[in-house]
Amino acid sequence: MASITMGAAARPMSSGEKKVIFASSLGTVFEWYDFYLYGSLAAIIAKQFFAGLDAGSAFIFALLAFAAGFIVRPFGALVFGRLGDMIGRKYTFLVTILIMGMSTFIVGVLPNYAAIGAAAPVILIVLRLLQGLALGGEYGGAATYVAEHAPHGKRGAYTAWIQTTATLGLFLSLLVILGTRTLLGEEVFNAWGWRVPFLVSILLLGISVWIRLKLNESPAFVKMKAEGKSSKAPLTEAFARWGNLKYVILALLGLVAGQAVVWYTGQFYALFFLTQTLKVDAVTANLLIAAALLIGTPFFIVFGALSDKIGRKPIILAGCLIAALTYFPLFKALTHYANPALYQAVQNSPVTLTADPSQCTFQFNPTGTAKFTSSCDIAKQMLAANSANYETKNGAGPAVIQIGDKTITVVGAKDLPPDEFKAKEAALKKEIGAALKAAGYPAKADPAQMNTLMVVAILALLVIFVTMVYGPIAAALVELFPTRIRYTSMSLPYHIGNGWFGGLLPTISFALVAQNGNIYYGLWYPVIVAAGTFIIGLLFLPETKDRDIYAAD
Repeated sequence: MASITMGAAARPMSSGEKKVIFASSLGTVFEWYDFYLYGSLAAIIAKQFFAGLDAGSAFIFALLAFAAGFIVRPFGALVFGRLGDMIGRKYTFLVTILIMGMSTFIVGVLPNYAAIGAAAPVILIVLRLLQGLALGGEYGGAATYVAEHAPHGKRGAYTAWIQTTATLGLFLSLLVILGTRTLLGEEVFNAWGWRVPFLVSILLLGISVWIRLKLNESPAFVKMKAEGKSSKAPLTEAFARWGNLKYVILALLGLVAGQAVVWYTGQFYALFFLTQTLKVDAVTANLLIAAALLIGTPFFIVFGALSDKIGRKPIILAGCLIAALTYFPLFKALTHYANPALYQAVQNSPVTLTADPSQCTFQFNPTGTAKFTSSCDIAKQMLAANSANYETKNGAGPAVIQIGDKTITVVGAKDLPPDEFKAKEAALKKEIGAALKAAGYPAKADPAQMNTLMVVAILALLVIFVTMVYGPIAAALVELFPTRIRYTSMSLPYHIGNGWFGGLLPTISFALVAQNGNIYYGLWYPVIVAAGTFIIGLLFLPETKDRDIYAAD
């Protein structure tokens, strides 16, 4: 098998290699599908499992659910990366897919808080933690397995199929949710229909496991094992020895961090921006993103194959640079075509917030449960939620909002009894909303005014940026590390980059918008990270496309 894999690049893909790519990709699509289901249905799941908890407990569980989604993924990379380098690629990612699949199916049958009380959220969080750990081990295994089966000169093209899986998983989850919602109706879906997408996953699990069981172990791993060169302590070799650790750090800062923010901006922040900032209704926004994904996804294969010819580094770094240079004009154009009335209001109807600087905080809120109670923070929250551009001026006392000739004073939560503040807050929302509407800020995007073709074109371009940075990344990471510690070494920077740098992007960007008062200001986060990756990668990253990945050391 090793001799076949290392054969001439010109020959066509064999049936065995097709099976390897199909099995690895299908399993990874399924794992991403499982992972995205929770995020897409988080609001419904919160009502089902967290509604009966007191505020303190709800905060803890929300924090744990968030941690499972992003923070624990690198720990999964360590656990399963070590196993993959010691016992083999095939068996390790069989374990990860079983953990992910069974955890997802159990969410579909898990009784809610009303049925079993506090046990429901406890079990749900355990299942989410297992999902996060499993996902941390899946990607590295699948990418390594496919790359080690690929002939020299085609690793970029072969591993690019793995790179489509996160996008296809997101696409599949959106389609299943939309289909189930449409078939059952909103009321039934919110009551119990949300379980259907989770339950359907058991069929995908069965197919994925059946196919993967038919695969052989990676030829590079078999060769290394036969030569007695396998690592007995992958974690120590990967992270305690500077010779390899420097490449782990370089992979994170010179490759994955930029890739992650471009990926999350193109596929997740774009959706967040459409629904939260541009006020496009959720169903329309999901369909627009789905159309863009459909157009853009083939480019994963295009750029993966191109990287076999011109190198991984030029394509990934070019994607980071182009994204950094074009995000601001593209998102402004997205506003213009998706919600022209808002675009005009942002240009022509400035808003002023006068507040005591000591009462203004940076509203970083990754769990969605933190409470910002000062008059300045409340004013910023309400203005940001209404997509208002505003200038902040220093003042004293309660925050004051000036919208045209309308002056609104904002009272902090600590200045009034809770019941009185709740009533005041509701009245304040209406008053600010009415004043912004009078100034030209629309409450919702008008579908009749939307240029759908241009919106899809911009979103598709953002997805193509994703394919530039993400299509060749698996091949680049596999080639950067030796066989004996490859699974461990590549998995950790990948999941720190995508779990932390990428996963925190929406909350950091929203906090930046609220802090600065500009609806586009959150783009500075991906722009700076992508530009930083471009510089670090350009100066220090070696080109890897011609490396012999069968070298154990």
